[in-house]
Amino acid sequence: MTSFTYAANPVRVVFGSLDAVGAEADLLGLRRVLLVGRPRYADRAAEALGPRLAARFEDAAMHTPVDVTERALKVVAEYDVDGVVAIGGGSATGLAKAIALRTGLPQLIVPTTYAGSELTSVLGQTEDGRKTTQRTPEVRPETVLYDVELTLSLPAAVSAASGLNALAHAVEARYAPDANPMTDLLAAEAVKLLTSALPRIAKDPSDVDARTDALRGAWLAGTCLDAVTMGLHHRLCHFLGGKFGLPHAETHAVLLPYVMAHQGLEDAGEIFELAASLPIPHSLAELGLTEADIADEPEADLLRAAITGTRPAAPPSLKALTKQVVDSFAAAPDRIRELLTDLVETLHGYAIRTELTQDEWEYAIGFLTRAGHITTDTRQEFILLSDTLGVSSVVDVLTNSRTPDTTPSAVLGPFYVEGPPETPQGADIAAGLPGTPLWTDIRVTDTDDRPVPDAIVDVWQSNEDGFYDVQLPDVDGPVLRARFRTDAEGRLRFRTIVPSAYPIPADGPVGQMLDAVGRHPYRAPHVHFMIAKPGYRTLITQLFVAGGEYLDSDTVFGVKEGLIVDFAEQRLEFTFRISGSSA
Repeated sequence: MTSFTYAANPVRVVFGSLDAVGAEADLLGLRRVLLVGRPRYADRAAEALGPRLAARFEDAAMHTPVDVTERALKVVAEYDVDGVVAIGGGSATGLAKAIALRTGLPQLIVPTTYAGSELTSVLGQTEDGRKTTQRTPEVRPETVLYDVELTLSLPAAVSAASGLNALAHAVEARYAPDANPMTDLLAAEAVKLLTSALPRIAKDPSDVDARTDALRGAWLAGTCLDAVTMGLHHRLCHFLGGKFGLPHAETHAVLLPYVMAHQGLEDAGEIFELAASLPIPHSLAELGLTEADIADEPEADLLRAAITGTRPAAPPSLKALTKQVVDSFAAAPDRIRELLTDLVETLHGYAIRTELTQDEWEYAIGFLTRAGHITTDTRQEFILLSDTLGVSSVVDVLTNSRTPDTTPSAVLGPFYVEGPPETPQGADIAAGLPGTPLWTDIRVTDTDDRPVPDAIVDVWQSNEDGFYDVQLPDVDGPVLRARFRTDAEGRLRFRTIVPSAYPIPADGPVGQMLDAVGRHPYRAPHVHFMIAKPGYRTLITQLFVAGGEYLDSDTVFGVKEGLIVDFAEQRLEFTFRISGSSA
């Protein structure tokens, strides 16, 4: 099962009449409204708002210029506005969001196009020719009122471009890295509604049913966009719009099939044909862009095709490729087939969703190669990689989380050595190494608190400086590492030193990765234990020093609350509870 998270969009959505805008404003407690929008629609909205209307602003602009927002904010302050009603396309919605970001005022949006941005927590703003995008719940409108009648007078060309813009929201949700079953359903329905409605609108702009389908499709597509991370399509459109002043909807409409082809979506050709049948620009050249403008862009090949307007090259069938690889495992044993199938589907999906480049993949292979070269019997770089990515802890939880009555498990770590020397009880495993002396008194029981005699307990830890014996070439033989056997009462006792926090080996690829992402390499201070006896499940765990450093940021994510122990007065007492092998 693939894990996912979905949070329902909290926007109140009303399909009805503009005449209800006053009642909806009342529900938000608005008494002094700023109305954003051109007179064509705003005059009627002003009439519906009545005495709630405090001021109007008619200069909303494409790409939400910051200087326009600053002018609108002066009106907000001058008229003591307590909320914003925006009616129009994406420009009006964008300005309302920008005002809300700076003031916290509630918003009521009445879309007259198929922008879809009224459903999202995304705001794009332009300043000095550069468009930046941010995502924050503070800009998500409280209420959206859809009135199909307002779209009937929308020219066919504007309707088509706006509708393809909405379609891009749904398409991008299909390959977003955080897509989930709910966004898949919403995106599929949005694509169905929009691809059906747009040709009908182009043929007959007064077709109410087609307009209704388009508006509903835009609503669902916007909901998709709010739930997932924006990808390549929006990044390119926002970049081109901000830098070259290209019209927002038309840029989305032109680029959509080319980005789809680049992403390997098999229906890119169908969307190209749909766009070609609509009364819109069909190339970036028609919008004023030249090849010289995009010469240094990473996606220059994609943009070059969009400039000329030629049909995008048919992508290889990535689904078919994945299926071909999966089918090659058909003769494998069930569990191996299951593991390899999911691995291939996950890796292929990862490569597609993240638009993985050849250079990035070669770097990843080189990273793994370097990890292999540095790995030895005493330096387990791949275990470090698994640990620092949290995979070891995930597998530990999946494997060892059995009952709440057993002692929590923990990761094995890279410094375990099989077959440590069996040592008599009471021995000093520090062998005279410097450090704060520690007397350890351990008891091993079953889940009914009955002692478990003759259990084999392996113990290992680092020295005062944070090194294990296998890291110290001058150490002769095992130190701070031993194997004990519990007595008839399930007890074992030994002397050691109090463990210290220490860095994992950071001079290899894993250390470079931690540096690159700004993470420290330190582990919280702990002692390792492995407890085994026939008829019982083996317990691998660690005991952490209460009050020690890095308990809340252990670099291998290994600290569990039940394993933090008081080492007061240089004495450690603890009872391990292990379960029978059938538990």
